[in-house]
Amino acid sequence: MTKRILVVGGGIGGTMTANSLVSKFYPEILDGEVEIAMLTNSPWHEYKPANMYVAFNLYHSHELRRKQRSLLRPEIDFRVDEVEAFEFSQNRVLCKSGKRYDYEYLVISTGCVPSPERVEGLKEAGDHFYQTEPAMKLARKLRTIEEGRIFVTVNFPKTPNVPHQCGIAPVETTLMLDDYLRKRGVRDRVEIIYSYPTVSQMLRNCLFLQKPTCDVLPTIFESRDIKYQRSFTLDKVDPEAKVAYSEEGASQEFDILMGTPPIRAVDAVLNSGMSEAPNNEGWLPTDHETMKMYGMDNVYLLGDTVDLPVSKAGGSCHNQSPVVVENIASEIRRGYTSAIYDGKVQAVAQMGLEEGMPLWYDYRSDVQVSPPTKLGGLMRKTFNRGIYWAVARGLV
Repeated sequence: MTKRILVVGGGIGGTMTANSLVSKFYPEILDGEVEIAMLTNSPWHEYKPANMYVAFNLYHSHELRRKQRSLLRPEIDFRVDEVEAFEFSQNRVLCKSGKRYDYEYLVISTGCVPSPERVEGLKEAGDHFYQTEPAMKLARKLRTIEEGRIFVTVNFPKTPNVPHQCGIAPVETTLMLDDYLRKRGVRDRVEIIYSYPTVSQMLRNCLFLQKPTCDVLPTIFESRDIKYQRSFTLDKVDPEAKVAYSEEGASQEFDILMGTPPIRAVDAVLNSGMSEAPNNEGWLPTDHETMKMYGMDNVYLLGDTVDLPVSKAGGSCHNQSPVVVENIASEIRRGYTSAIYDGKVQAVAQMGLEEGMPLWYDYRSDVQVSPPTKLGGLMRKTFNRGIYWAVARGLV
């Protein structure tokens, strides 16, 4: 009997996992013993982290996309069909088309959804850079602002120990904003205020709260005349008055509100009934080491879908995916899991328009930082323009 491994989600986590599964199971695939399938809701693969460059007119939208089929090994049974429900007890998923797909092993890598509507007034008054259209809208504002205040906010999930999407991105975009306005010649007339919430000082594995990062970034901000406010947990926004209010009782006026919005899981995951996350955020309960979903022996999770205390970013997927692939292979061939995820995340942070800063951390170690350099910036540009697509194909 052929064992089907079904990957749901065509982002970086699902794509590199599906390709790596083909490499791992190539003998069994040739013999018809294993089949790798992928379901995703779009024929396109989007490099989502590059949307922050769109906000500064550094990328055109077509540069962020590739045909999903072009990134996949030919052995993968690829279907464009949106999953509407996970029927875990029957080992199958129900799709929008009405079709059902069976599996022996399931990998869920469906990402997360920016949800500014979860904060009163934020959808109407705020801007963000986590999707292409909002990033283009923000770019138009940043291109034309001549004077005023840009207020940066960071919204954490309500689930304890779960960080916001792409931990370092708010810092990256704040520093990029500073460089961008200097190039435009208006920086001396535009005030930048960066804020982060009270909860960020109580969590462990989120950027700009671990001690090494906290030691470095305030000095960088001060050298660039970027103001910052601790303990500002965004509560609501008044779109007419252009004022942001915090749960701690503070307020900030703005001309542009550039925020990291609340996030949630996709609808199919929200409706699965498996999440214990508060506020209907939908994160699935994940074994910290094996990457299995608790309560399911044949379901694995990675990327933004998990409830782990690591950044919801591609740098997490790059380390989680090999663990998922190895554990599925070990289960099928040996009858038990053999790989352990240690919480490792690595990235090159964009520290302004030209400089980059390599960083990494794991469950046991706080983030390790190095000085920002133009060489680091070149490393980030190289990854953005080419290496990312090789990573998606499972080649790096």
